[in-house]
Amino acid sequence: MTRPRAELVSVNDTPYYHCIGRCVRRAFLCGKDTLTGQDFSHRKAWVRERLKVLQSVFTIELCAYAVMSNHYHLVVHVDAKAAGQIKRDTHPIMAKLPRKN
Repeated sequence: MTRPRAELVSVNDTPYYHCIGRCVRRAFLCGKDTLTGQDFSHRKAWVRERLKVLQSVFTIELCAYAVMSNHYHLVVHVDAKAAGQIKRDTHPIMAKLPRKN
């Protein structure tokens, strides 16, 4: 059963999180697919660049990462102090989110 993010992430307990993402149906994120012969190695640079962008937009620090052929691992540090200082109405991303009543 799914759980709300507020129940999964508690920066009071720990600000460090190990996140995993993976491909499905034998798809390749990067590296050489031995079945089709296609080489997806160029995607590793894309992933690294995207991680830099996301780190600059969100209040996280990327501590470590590993990008494998069909999945990746991230160790992130949530900067709770910086997150608490975000002004909802002036932040470009937060201003677009619906308000809770």
